[in-house]
Amino acid sequence: MAQRNILVVDDSAMMRQLLTMTMRKALPDVLIFEAANGREALERIRTGQFDLVLTDMQMPEMNGRQLIEAVRKGLGSMLPIVVVTTQGEEQDRESGLASGADGYLTKPVKPLELRETVSRFLR
Repeated sequence: MAQRNILVVDDSAMMRQLLTMTMRKALPDVLIFEAANGREALERIRTGQFDLVLTDMQMPEMNGRQLIEAVRKGLGSMLPIVVVTTQGEEQDRESGLASGADGYLTKPVKPLELRETVSRFLR
């Protein structure tokens, strides 16, 4: 796999670190960038080139749903976005996908599930 850029968006520094470490182990050719909220992520997307975004839903300033909707309105309608959240009810999943997300993972994410999901969207 050629080098790819992934943006990890979560207000928890510990969760960003965990996702980053898991992906670096499983996918060594991936470059990982981080943002602490949707607003910061949107700015990074405007100024960078990303192949995939992993985002939490509940964050300050701009939540995951608002981020997804902003990206889909023109910044990156083709940019794959996967939600990674503690909200695991079926209605949460349906709502996340309806907002424009391409995938939905529930925390705590199993390393194999994360690797398979990320690999699928980076093909």
